[in-house]
Parts: sequence; C-alpha cells; structure tokens
Amino acid sequence: HRHLALAWALLVLAVHAVVAWRWQPWQPALPAIPPRLQIAMSQPLHAKAAPAPAAKAKAARRLGPALPALPQSVAALVPNAPASAAAVLAQVQTLPQAAQLVIPEAPPGDEVGPEWPLSTRLRFALTGNYNGPVHGDAEVEWLRQGANYQMRLRVAVGPRLAPFLQRDLISSGRVGPGGIEPRRYDEQTRILFGSPRQLMVLLDERWVQLADGRQVPAPAGVQDSASQFVQLSWLLLTGRETARPGHRIELPLALPRALRPWRYEVVEQLEIDTPLGLQTVWHLKPQGVDARGALLAELWLAPALQWLPVRIRILQEPHWVELNLAEVPLQEAPARDNAASQPQALSP
Repeated sequence: HRHLALAWALLVLAVHAVVAWRWQPWQPALPAIPPRLQIAMSQPLHAKAAPAPAAKAKAARRLGPALPALPQSVAALVPNAPASAAAVLAQVQTLPQAAQLVIPEAPPGDEVGPEWPLSTRLRFALTGNYNGPVHGDAEVEWLRQGANYQMRLRVAVGPRLAPFLQRDLISSGRVGPGGIEPRRYDEQTRILFGSPRQLMVLLDERWVQLADGRQVPAPAGVQDSASQFVQLSWLLLTGRETARPGHRIELPLALPRALRPWRYEVVEQLEIDTPLGLQTVWHLKPQGVDARGALLAELWLAPALQWLPVRIRILQEPHWVELNLAEVPLQEAPARDNAASQPQALSP
C-alpha cells in the first residue's frame, strides 16, 4: 500500500506539472548571453607600487586624440567613407536608428594602450542583508582580447552549488582612446525554482537602446552598470581623474530602464586587510544621484593592484550586500598562450 500511495502521489504531481506548463503564459525567447571570452587564468596578481602621477600623465598622452575611433561597423555603412572620423560621423547622421545599433564584434588584435591590465579574475566572499542575514560568493572577471573586452560580475546568495539567488551582469564592447566603450549590457537574475529574468541594453556612439526598446541619445563616455567599475579604475590609473578626498568623478550611466548622470565622490584613503596583505585603498561612493530603485555601488580601489576593487558594497534599499576579496586574484597566461591578448599590456 505504501508503494501504491507513493506512485499515486508522483502521478498527481506529474499531472499538475503538465497542466501548469500547458497553461502558463507564453514568454518570448530570451536573447542569448554572450559567451565568455576564452582566456586562461594561471598566474597570481602581485601588488606593485602605483605609477607616479607624471608617468600616468605620460601614459594618458600616448592614447591619442579625444575623438573615439570610428567602429568598423559604422564605417562599413558609409560607402567611400573619408579618412576623417569626424566626417564619417557627419554622414552617419542620416542613417536610420536601427542600422546604427548593429554593432558586430570587431576582430581581435587591435592596438590599444599599454595601461590596460591583463585579463583578471577576482573572487569575493559575500555578506549582507536580504530580508535577513545572507552569505554567498561573487566573482568579477575583466577579460580582454585585443580591443574587445568583457566585464562579467556574478553575485550568488546561498550555497555555491545551489544558490537561492544569482545575478549576472555582463558588459561587452571595446576599449578606445576614451576608455571603455560598451556596446551591449546583459543582466540576468535567477531565483531557485523560478524562471530567469533577463534585461539587455544596446549602446553605440549616438544611441542607447534601453531594456524596454526605447532609444535615447548617448552622451559621450556613457557606461553601463558593469563597465563603470573598469572605467573608474582606468580614469584613476591614467591620471585623468585624481584620487583625493572630496574629488568627484562624473559619468553618464545607462541603466536598464533609464539613462542617468552619475557621480562618484572620493571619500577617503584607508588600509584594508586582504589576501595579498594590508593594502592602501581609496573609497569611492555615489553622491547626489537620482537612484529610484537602482543599484548603488561603493568601491574600495587598490592602486597597488592596478586600481582593481578589493571591496564592493551594493545597496538597493532596503537590501545590501558587501563583497570582500577572498583570495589572491589570478591573471591571464602569458601572451604566447593567449595569442589574441596584447603583449604590451602591463605584467603583474
């Protein structure tokens, strides 16, 4: 009788599952998440003295004019394009918006400045409060092949093998004279036993297409929720922005549902104990931004670790999580093992 009752219960559950699947509302297929750039991480990152301000300024001058390089996809849309990027951009004014947002991936191997760090993976321990105390882990990957990059941030709450909540932020695009040039942003949220929710933002020189399909003009230097972290590090590393208490760094941010001006204030310099020992860091905090439910991130950047974050605090009222570096970061294998990476990138 016990086996018969168990078989009957399983049959009832199966029928309920089939009915629920049959009558659930139709959902459009989610766009595929960009595959991870295939870069091996094999060597530990070592702390080294930050470059002097003069060296930073010299590196900044080597990057060329402020006008961004014209993407190959846009140049291809303009027959007999002139050599001047400004002239080509003037012709692009007449192109339809749909054409402007078609940004194919550029081939790897493009020349970029030597200040860009090697591809790096950082792993963090997570603590916080999400309707109660939570624990978990997080991973940040900065990946670059030639001028193409990916910034991948994964935050998981709960056991590593079966997290209750996982959120992935993925920024894809290029690096250029003005720093990070994001072209696509994906945000995927997965809850245990629930269907994943995904948002996508597309960007180019003139337009930002938000997650709901609306297009808004793209201001110069626009970043997304993931690329902003690398852009801040690059601005400080190259001396374009100065780390001093009270200094404010402004950049436009393309959130999934809105484009907003964003401002970070350099709060203070302090020391934090990390797996690489005691590190001097600069604390950056959003100031005077119109959040309206958006994620707010505070950063603690270490100059001796290529201005990478050793602590990140993410706040979305009333929830918050704090990520603290949990192990020595790993960087990519030598250039001979990652042929598409730039050999002139800084060694750890």
